[in-house]
Amino acid sequence: MTLGQALETGDISAARRSLRALTTTEEHDEALAALAQHASGSSEVTELFIETLDGTGVVHRFASAALLDKASVDDVVQDSLISIAESIGSYNGRGKVTTWVHSIVRRRVVDHLRRQRETAPLREDNAPAARMSSMIATRRTVQDALAALPEIYRVPVTMRDIDGVPYAEIAEQLDRSIGTVKSQVSRGRAMVAASLQENNPANWGKDT
Repeated sequence: MTLGQALETGDISAARRSLRALTTTEEHDEALAALAQHASGSSEVTELFIETLDGTGVVHRFASAALLDKASVDDVVQDSLISIAESIGSYNGRGKVTTWVHSIVRRRVVDHLRRQRETAPLREDNAPAARMSSMIATRRTVQDALAALPEIYRVPVTMRDIDGVPYAEIAEQLDRSIGTVKSQVSRGRAMVAASLQENNPANWGKDT
């Protein structure tokens, strides 16, 4: 069964098997386009899209090209994956998925740099308080989604994305191979992003 057939029938297991057989950049690009077309309104396909995208390293390469600080790159990658999941329905299929992804990563980079520059004194209006409330709410939502992950994914994702532990050290501490850890982190990130998409008010009322 091809990836397209699996997605048409809603067979996520078959879709995952098809994705494991991909080897070339062109194959991954075609697969991402197919996943994006079926992801809107489906948390399972969105999760599979984010997992596949994260596995290609494209988002990390885009962020690394714009930022030098490793911690900043990691922050932008996580923010970008969440934004991509939340806005997956906006992909119109007319261009390459990676071009669309790049535009989102670029905006997250700009947002990150803007936050770093925001050192102006507090004004008397409510804008700073509103921004802080929004940041707290977003952080809490991400934390809730992370807490809901199965332990096999929650622990390595927390160690990598919250504590900043290198993959090699995570593998040593958890007694797993680096490849397994990277796969579990990628899957966990995808599950978090899909959960946030599912709970995004902008998506409420859409067919599932």
